[in-house]
Amino acid sequence: MHQTAAASFRSSRLSFPLARHAAVAAAAAMGLWAAQARAAEVSVAVAANFTAPMKKIAAEFEKDTGHKAELSFGATGKFYAQIANGAPFGILLAADDTTPEKIAREGKGLAASRFTYAIGTLVLWSPRAGYVDDKGEVLRSGDYRHIAIANPKLAPYGTAAMEVLNKLGLAAQVQPKVVMGENIAQTYQFAATGNAQLGFVALSQVMENGRIREGSAWQVPASMHEPIRQDAIVLNPAKDNEAAAALMKYLRSDKAHEIIRSYGYSF
Repeated sequence: MHQTAAASFRSSRLSFPLARHAAVAAAAAMGLWAAQARAAEVSVAVAANFTAPMKKIAAEFEKDTGHKAELSFGATGKFYAQIANGAPFGILLAADDTTPEKIAREGKGLAASRFTYAIGTLVLWSPRAGYVDDKGEVLRSGDYRHIAIANPKLAPYGTAAMEVLNKLGLAAQVQPKVVMGENIAQTYQFAATGNAQLGFVALSQVMENGRIREGSAWQVPASMHEPIRQDAIVLNPAKDNEAAAALMKYLRSDKAHEIIRSYGYSF
């Protein structure tokens, strides 16, 4: 009987650590489940020029908040058409400020959520080193077969490019050489692959960490075109989405601003 009691005592001493570990594991599992339950996801339509910085921001956003941003990239004009036809995007990061304003006016988004998340910079760029001078005089020389410009009806950077050419009095001269991109991403590809010797693109596409990655570029003075104010707006499908509210706040954070500046944007 004494042996049985001792054995029982030893058994209880052995089982206690196991029980404690089981309780800790269960608590950890409950904590993980609770965190996952709190995490949310939002679908974000992102202007093509903002592709690189937004990929970085989305990764940091998920790491810091647990929320996920599902990103789609394209032309602002096309996104507007999709939103008007009921596409379930939660946030639009536009390449302009007029599209979000229009969306708010039409009741398709939350007017109070709209703000300028970046101001874009237009550059004339070539992948060839030394080809583009620092004043854009290459445009006057005509020493190129094609120049890539984003469709001004769909892409604000294309509108800005045409404003520059008109201001320089070169629109008629350049027009026969224009290769038109559907959006700024395609426009960059035309120049990067050599299908066009020059391209009016977003500085963010050719800059990283404050430097032009390759080739040569003329940074167009802001005075030569209307400011490229890029606004964000929460769309109606995400009016009660926790991830949407968190992402709009995150875009104003110091961490997001540091990333955005590194690609040549201002505020």
